[in-house]
Amino acid sequence: MVRAMTDLQRTLVLLKPDAVRRGLAGTILARYEAKGLAVVAMEFRHVDAAMADRHYADHVEKPWYPPLREYFTSGPLIALVLEGTSAVEVVRLMNGVTNSVVAAPGTIRGDFSLSNRENLVHASDSEQSAAREVALWFPNLA
Repeated sequence: MVRAMTDLQRTLVLLKPDAVRRGLAGTILARYEAKGLAVVAMEFRHVDAAMADRHYADHVEKPWYPPLREYFTSGPLIALVLEGTSAVEVVRLMNGVTNSVVAAPGTIRGDFSLSNRENLVHASDSEQSAAREVALWFPNLA
């Protein structure tokens, strides 16, 4: 089946420091690829506090943000852009809910994580967020 170009979406995915530290990056990436999502861009990065603040701009003033920033900058991560039909929704469903303790089995968080903060992956939550996040992390694709 050939997909119409208008059906394609791009979304940002971050394999967070705990995914990299635990050696799960390949396993997680394989799940996205097996689903039929294409990797458009991928980069191994060390993120500083300024980049964390830009990424999580809506949360910087929240009382729970400083520990999140510390975790997010605690080690390297892998930033990637995935493309496919309904990519934003598909990736979020594959990831599972943010709180890994209650994430459904079969999801990435449900199968591999037991934390609300160290929950392995980030994915854009809407097409608008995806456009903003892709432009932030991969300005050459914007």
